[in-house]
Amino acid sequence: MVGIAAINDFHGAIEPPRQSVAAPDGHGATVAVPAGGAAWLASAVDSVRANYPNHLTVSAGDLISASQLASSIYLDEPSIGIANRIGLEFNAVGNHEFDRGREELVRMQTGGCVQHTARKPCAVEPHFAGAKFQFLAASTLTESGATLFPATALKSFGSGRRKVTIGLIGLTLRGTPAIVSPDGIKGLTFADEADTINALVPRLKARGADAIVVLIHQGGRTSPDAPDPNGCAGLAGDIRPILDRLDTRVDLVVSGHTHWAYICDYAALNPAKPFLLTSAGVYGELVTDIRLEIDPAAHRVVSKRAHNVIVQSVPYQSSRGPIGNTALYPQFAPRGDIAGYVKLYTDAAKDYALRPAGALAGPASKGQDSESNRGGPLGNLIADAQLGATRGAGAQIALMNPFGIRAGLVPAAGGALTFGDIYAVQPFANTLVTQTLTGAELKAVLEQGFDTNGPLQVLSPSAGFSYSYDLTRPVGQRIVALTLDGKPIDPAADYRLTTNSFLAGGGDSFTLLAAQRDAVIGGIDLDALEGWLKAVPPRAVPGEDRTPQIGR
Repeated sequence: MVGIAAINDFHGAIEPPRQSVAAPDGHGATVAVPAGGAAWLASAVDSVRANYPNHLTVSAGDLISASQLASSIYLDEPSIGIANRIGLEFNAVGNHEFDRGREELVRMQTGGCVQHTARKPCAVEPHFAGAKFQFLAASTLTESGATLFPATALKSFGSGRRKVTIGLIGLTLRGTPAIVSPDGIKGLTFADEADTINALVPRLKARGADAIVVLIHQGGRTSPDAPDPNGCAGLAGDIRPILDRLDTRVDLVVSGHTHWAYICDYAALNPAKPFLLTSAGVYGELVTDIRLEIDPAAHRVVSKRAHNVIVQSVPYQSSRGPIGNTALYPQFAPRGDIAGYVKLYTDAAKDYALRPAGALAGPASKGQDSESNRGGPLGNLIADAQLGATRGAGAQIALMNPFGIRAGLVPAAGGALTFGDIYAVQPFANTLVTQTLTGAELKAVLEQGFDTNGPLQVLSPSAGFSYSYDLTRPVGQRIVALTLDGKPIDPAADYRLTTNSFLAGGGDSFTLLAAQRDAVIGGIDLDALEGWLKAVPPRAVPGEDRTPQIGR
């Protein structure tokens, strides 16, 4: 028997992220369980490994970047240090691993203090040793055709006739170029996921692998109507066509990218593909406990099962009210060595984190659970801030993508906000881009949020602009009304639109924005939000629904 502790999409969440896991309460409803934080995650991982004399600890990508402030401003060196201390052994590269460029990613593996970014490395610890675990990048090819990091790995347990060997393949999604800056992946190409895996399976088998484990930074989503971190109802998403093409000798697929938690016996969806598929959500809020029973004589897996363990940590105040601990799920104690290491960096970051950053009249929430594809009042607030910051470039409308909003915004008593508060909302340091579109082009952009290419996304609009959508209509015809200042959008007229640079580069499948006609590059998105909050303190939270759904 081999146990595997698996995570994905940690995103440098070294402190409790002030988020929760929606889990069954045993009575047909759900309970919000506060979860996450590196010190609590370490204890949860330890509890999983304690069940197995033979164990392995893995990650399916986005271990770093889009991180909390205390990790991000120190180039995610603390996140690598925490993963080392937790005992991570393998991490498949995710798209966010490329955010600071390939040279900086290589430094994350090999260590050292050579500067590749605007920030200086080794600012807290005088020497950065790099990852003690191995990055895997089977589908990421350099100019020579070689992989950027090793494609595969082997891990053996036992000896003689009882020896068993796990073969691992790690890779990111083929669509990485569409969702990262071109500068970050210059010279790299990303091969087809299924073709890459299928070519490597026989090689691992020939090298003695009894079990094949795929770590892939791609994933799916289950039904938002019945959230269950151990369920698989209604699984959909880009992972499915990949799985449907895989060699049946694959035993386990540890997935990520969508920030969704699930455990799937994939044979129930496709009897020809008897994989176990897992995902542990996001931010270290869960760790997947995976058990493989392996017959060393037959050189195959005879049974496999998994469940997601909620990393219940500390209560917090959310944008929708207090989230307390529950006795329905175990609560973990923070591991002392990890807590002390995190404190080293949070103390160093205090001057950044505690700087005043304006005021807000009340909590601003983003969409959660079944509405995670909507920006909510916070999305509207951000769009208003970006419009206000780019009026000088002629902006009339601003749009914000919901998946670019990483946390709700909860002010302290009196409405005060810190830079750490707003950084948790927008940790990407995107610039603002204002460009010209016709009314017809604007509608086509919004339609891309409701097509079949990627998850449904309702872009949050700035004040004065609104649109309605109807999901019962055919793809390409779902936007049924667009108005600006109460007047219908003229399909033939020009309008000036502001988005963040990620969207303006065609990110999140909004490819029509990549044309960037008459584009003006503005400031940083987070600076726009801070300026907006400081200009009229306390800033009111937008309460109106600017994107009503009709035809339900």
